[in-house]
Amino acid sequence: MYNNILQSIDNIAIWPVISFVIFFLFFLCLLWYVFTADKGFINTMKQMPLNDDAPDSSTTNKIH
Repeated sequence: MYNNILQSIDNIAIWPVISFVIFFLFFLCLLWYVFTADKGFINTMKQMPLNDDAPDSSTTNKIH
């Protein structure tokens, strides 16, 4: 039943192509970002959960 409904829509074959192109462009942009990102920033973000020097956000928001 669904097959007959989809076949009756004009130009239905273009939608899979459009979705693939959007996915492929997103993937290429993501790869470009990964390879061109600043390595110092990535290392800073990578070490942030392990860094004990940063103040706790729950103590800085308290009113004294």
